[in-house]
Amino acid sequence: MTRYGIPYIFEDTTGRLTGSDFIDIHDRLRFTVRCTAHDTCHTAYMIYNTSPTVFQSAIPKPVVALDFGANNALGTISFTSNPMPMRKYLTKHAMGSSKVRRFVGSDGQVYQWARQTQPNQEWTCTNSNNYVIASYSLKAQGEPEYTNSSGCILEIAEQFGSLASELIASLWIMRHIARYDLA
Repeated sequence: MTRYGIPYIFEDTTGRLTGSDFIDIHDRLRFTVRCTAHDTCHTAYMIYNTSPTVFQSAIPKPVVALDFGANNALGTISFTSNPMPMRKYLTKHAMGSSKVRRFVGSDGQVYQWARQTQPNQEWTCTNSNNYVIASYSLKAQGEPEYTNSSGCILEIAEQFGSLASELIASLWIMRHIARYDLA
């Protein structure tokens, strides 16, 4: 993939955990998060790579599946056909806060999401060298309403674009943990 020296800046079209699209403002990457099941036993989401450069068959295949349990409990995450418990995928930091969790990316590196640790960032993801590789920011107070955008932004450093689906999935889980005050 061509490198431009600029981060991926994804507009989160809804800003809600019911489903959204993450569209890079330079249209290099696009991801769609859709709720595919919702009942008293579980809620499932599929994350699709809907980038223009990705071959789209008649029936798109998800790149990540998230399946939350009853009463919004953490469930499983699947990148392939092998589901893994979300608690095992996103482990709590030694400090014990549920708002700071680590995961191992497909590149074998450890990444950590933390809430409200940087100015103007709701969520910040760092690597083991404490380098900020991604951040999620809410729409600023008083900012005008936008058509087809919540005003929330996910920014991913360009060199970590190959981890975009993992970063979106792990962020989705972190936001779910915060929304439902899970330990």
